[in-house]
Amino acid sequence: MKIGFIGAGNMGGAILHGLISGGFRGGDILVYDKDSAKLMQLFEDCGIVIASDEDEVAKQADAVVFAVKPQALSSLLPRLAPTLCRRSPLVISIAAGKTLAWVSRLIGDDLPIVRVMPNIAAKVGEGMSAFCANEYADESHKKVVRAIFEAVGEVIELDEHLFSAFTAIAGCSPAFTLMYIDTLAQAGVRYGIPKEAAHKIAAQSVLGTTRLWQESGEHPRFLADKVCSPGGTTIEGVCTLQKYGFENAVLEAVRASYEKDEKL
Repeated sequence: MKIGFIGAGNMGGAILHGLISGGFRGGDILVYDKDSAKLMQLFEDCGIVIASDEDEVAKQADAVVFAVKPQALSSLLPRLAPTLCRRSPLVISIAAGKTLAWVSRLIGDDLPIVRVMPNIAAKVGEGMSAFCANEYADESHKKVVRAIFEAVGEVIELDEHLFSAFTAIAGCSPAFTLMYIDTLAQAGVRYGIPKEAAHKIAAQSVLGTTRLWQESGEHPRFLADKVCSPGGTTIEGVCTLQKYGFENAVLEAVRASYEKDEKL
């Protein structure tokens, strides 16, 4: 199977590197991007095949990943629609806020279309992606999607009406988590730890805790309770987080992100 990419920016490039690391052959991946220097770098790093334009990708690929900015799709999809409709490849869009119905209106109603929402951690192979498919995408198409996005992390199939919620807790949360890590580090600096060391301590603590929870299979609250010794330092901190609205702040941040995504 030949996989085509239209767009090789931050997310497209991350997915491409993940595919190569996951065992895909560069010779089976056709890529076009307006930035020729970026294409040459991908060719040198990954051995991908460089396409001359978007049309070449649409004419040759069995699965076409549209990894361009959402605003670019409104003009690109109608131009490629005749070729896509004639060949009927799997169409994969990672454009934020653009529904299956929106893509379908621009290229035709009977093509297999899958919408994927990855997050930025795909750049280090630890992404969290969700996908939904239209009625023309069968299990073989979904298998292709899983293979592509499992190369850069975890993948889950969700109903499309849940995508705004997914965006809020997976797409936006890296920013929330990074703020938390930096705030922990600031606290370390406050009590004398050098900033670089404080960042390392905070980041590894978050990473290690996540892995501990994933491997334990226990409810996160139950595991948190295990850390809280009666009358100890951790329970004192937990009670203070609750006093100052930590949980409510997280819920409100997700709500705001969700409502913003619903308006897009």
